[in-house]
Formats: sequence, C-alpha cells, structure tokens
Amino acid sequence: MVLLRVCRHFGHLRFASFLSMAAPQQSAPLSGSAPKRLRAMATDAAAVPNPPASSGCPAMKAEFAKHAEYLNTLNDKRERLVKASRDITMNSKKVIFQVHRVHCLHIPIICFRITKVNRDEVLSKAENDLAAVVNQYIAKLVKELQGTDFWKLRRAYTFGVQEYVEAATLCRFCKTGTLLSLAEINDSLLALSGQSVEPLQLNVLDYLLGVADLSGELMRLAIGRISDGEVEYAKTICAFVRDIYRELTLVVPLMDDNSEMKKKMEVMLQSVVKIENACFSVHVRGSEYIPLLESSADPGYSYFGAPDFDQ
Repeated sequence: MVLLRVCRHFGHLRFASFLSMAAPQQSAPLSGSAPKRLRAMATDAAAVPNPPASSGCPAMKAEFAKHAEYLNTLNDKRERLVKASRDITMNSKKVIFQVHRVHCLHIPIICFRITKVNRDEVLSKAENDLAAVVNQYIAKLVKELQGTDFWKLRRAYTFGVQEYVEAATLCRFCKTGTLLSLAEINDSLLALSGQSVEPLQLNVLDYLLGVADLSGELMRLAIGRISDGEVEYAKTICAFVRDIYRELTLVVPLMDDNSEMKKKMEVMLQSVVKIENACFSVHVRGSEYIPLLESSADPGYSYFGAPDFDQ
C-alpha cells in the first residue's frame, strides 16, 4: 500500500514536469527594441482611409443591363427560329411522303396501275405543299434572319433548311430527272423579301447537306421501283446517285467545316451500295423475281422524268 502511494506521487511529479516543458515560453524582448503588436484583420473602411465615391456603378449597371437585354432578345429569336425550323422539317417530310405516294399507287396488291393524270395530280399537290412551306414557314426565317443573325443563329434553323432542300430536289428529280441547283432555290426565295427586308439566300453547306440526304430518299424510291419490276428506272436512279457521290467526294475535302458532311457521305455511300446490289441481284437472278407488270396505258409515257423500260 505504501509502495502504491509512492508510485502515484512520482507519477504526478513527472506529469507536472512534462506540462512545464510543453508550455510555450515567451522570450524576453531584446534590449532597445519595441515590443511587437498583435496583427488584426482590418475592414475595407479601415483599410482605405478615404474610399472613392462609387460614381462608375450606375454606368456599369446600365452597360450590363444593355448586354442582358441583347442576350434575352437573341435567345427569344433563337427559340422562334427553332420552332420555325421544326415546322419546316415536319411539312417538308409530308411533301416527301407525298412524292413517295406516287410510287405506292401501283403496288401489285392493289392491282392498280398509275396513269399520267394520277401522277401529275400527286406531284402537283406535292409542289403546292412545298410552296406552302415556303410562304408560311420559310417566310418566318426571312423576317428573323437579318444582318449577322444569318450566320450567328445558323444551328437553330439549318436542319429545317436541309429538309426543305431534300424535299425540293426530290420533287424536281421526280418531275424532270434533274437536280435542282442552289441558284434556283435562292431565286425562288427572293419573292419573300421586300424593300426593308434582306433576302434569304441559302448557303452552300446547307444545300450540300440537303443533297446528301436526297440519296436516302432516292434509294428507297429505287428499291420500291425494283419491287414493281421497273428495273431500268432503278438503274437511272443508281447512276444519278453515283454521280452525285462522285462529285461530292471532290468537294468535301476542300470544305472548312466538313465534319457533318463526312458523316453524310458515309451514309450516301451506303445508299449507293444498296441500289447497286439491288440492281445487280435483279440483273443476275432476274428469273427468280416477280415478272414485270403489264405495260401502262400509255406506253410512250415516262415515269418521274425518266424513259420507260422496254418490255
């Protein structure tokens, strides 16, 4: 018991000596030097004795308000362009479906052969719908795209313009068998502009992107005509699409912004290969396919601007 008390006593002494060694000791000031003062964080008012008057704040607020108003106006215009582009895309697709309906009128199951009058009626309705797209929806683009907004907001309306180019070129090919040029499209849009409104002129990039999309619709048209036995017209489409692809392969490497065009060129090549394979299969294994349909009522009449095949 006595030994336990002695151990506790020596333990308290060692702990007290440890605390005295760990406590910081203030060194005595050197002779002739003033004692150091504690540093304190000063506020802005205390740090700057005479703060300048905030005379520039109203001008800065006015400048930021002007920029905010400009950005709000630009965003509203972008939203209107996006909506107009969606309307153009939707109605242009309807025109494309209308053109394909010419092909669907003489499916063998229906046992009805399209005549020249029916074809002209369907294509005429498609052209009227395309003119309505121009007058109702592209006219909205003309009102909005003034000055530098044509290039600044291009991403907001380019998809609608590409779809319109695709529909317009498809109608021209089905009517005359030729390609609608960019100059002809821009000339048709001059009527939408007035004295106080700048004319809307489509750029080359949007036109080429729309022409690249045309290959997909021509591929569908060619496959459908092969199923109806009109192989010669499918070969005409194949040569037409192949020529477009060959010419674009020379132009695309020279374009500055050609990332999107490269993707469309890959899809166009796939369309060309599909048409070629279909025509090749019919030519090699033609006896295994459905025989050609009976001749039309007008043997000398040409479908879609291309000469009829010989039976």
